Amino acid sequence: MSDKTAKLTIGDDSYEFPVLSGTVGPDVIDIRSLYGQTGLFTYDPGFTSTAACDSAITYIDGDKGELLYRGYPIDQLAGQSSYLEVCYLLLYGELPTASELADFSTRVTRHTMVHEQMHYFFRGFRRDAHPMAIMTGVMGAMAAFYHDSTDISDPVQREIASIRMIAKTPTIAAMAYKYSVGQPFVYPRNDLDYAANFLHMCFAVPAEDYKVDPVVAKAMDRIFTLHADHEQNASTSTVRLSGSSDANPFACIAAGVACLWGPAHGGANEAALNMLRQIGSVDRIPEFIARAKDKNDPFRLMGFGHRVYKNYDPRAAVMQESAREVLDLLGVENNPTLQVAQELEKIALSDEYFVERKLYPNVDFYSGIILDAVGFPTSMFTAIFALSRTVGWIAQWKEMIGDPQKKIGRPRQLYNGAQARDYVGIDQR
Repeated sequence: MSDKTAKLTIGDDSYEFPVLSGTVGPDVIDIRSLYGQTGLFTYDPGFTSTAACDSAITYIDGDKGELLYRGYPIDQLAGQSSYLEVCYLLLYGELPTASELADFSTRVTRHTMVHEQMHYFFRGFRRDAHPMAIMTGVMGAMAAFYHDSTDISDPVQREIASIRMIAKTPTIAAMAYKYSVGQPFVYPRNDLDYAANFLHMCFAVPAEDYKVDPVVAKAMDRIFTLHADHEQNASTSTVRLSGSSDANPFACIAAGVACLWGPAHGGANEAALNMLRQIGSVDRIPEFIARAKDKNDPFRLMGFGHRVYKNYDPRAAVMQESAREVLDLLGVENNPTLQVAQELEKIALSDEYFVERKLYPNVDFYSGIILDAVGFPTSMFTAIFALSRTVGWIAQWKEMIGDPQKKIGRPRQLYNGAQARDYVGIDQR
């Protein structure tokens, strides 16, 4: 709480509202009493100027291009940490000691297998079902398989559910992939780390051995880390809104997966890769740049700009480094898609049109290139995003459940429909 207040004048009446201050970032006007005092609501489509909660998990400064997990810069975590260590940080607030990380990693590893009956559940889907359709259904169905951890009033059950979802989501995502390509499911292995285990479940086959390359595993771990949380985005807000009704944790995370599926949210890396393929070669870039600048052309450059960041996406530089490492490893350093991406990045950082509009490359710009090079079809890109973001959703959900100010979400509206009128019988219409 700060000493400042905000004054609102409506006609001859004036009202004062407290101004709240966080540890960093802009102050907020506390309007919880607005309707009670004035009989008015605020109007904020997309909630672009509204703080729906207070949180200690993730901080974004879009103007500076800054992303912090619990105060730690994302580039430091992506360069020096591991995904499971970041999971611990997001869930519990501090970086773990060596013994804490070992214990946490063991708990996650021991929960990676899914209930055997879930194998039969998958068979209810068509073979050509989109992996995100499967992910949405299976995540919600976990409440039917693990009903011993759905009581949100029990902190032990909340903890078990959290570990289960972090551990089993890679298995579910890998199963969705295997099912879509008609290959047998591959069970998780406890001797592999989190990222390597996911890659093994996706690409191993019974007919021969499959060895995960550590460079690819490192790149995948970075993708998980860079996507682990991102403040109150659409899917996170969906998880919080679902959780505000006291829904079970599996239902809440399934709601987040469903929201993430939207192409304006989690599908951006798939759209960016498709755009790079559409351009095809460096010599065609001027043609597409001209189209992007043409107000009458519906073409858009995907992977540029961000709803929050008005500077270079801090995750993009790390992802660019990983993209180059993976492509060098796989012997596709002359990949035309990467060449187009690199040239587009140069233009975005120097062309006056892009600089004025602050349309810098974002994390989706490079993540799609990595996933494509590793061998994932574009239909799996958003599923991997969901896998990465699960821990962030869980951390946000747990924080909300423990918030003494928690209320069920109930946005209001500006009604523009018909006024009250009497029913007219069908013979009189």
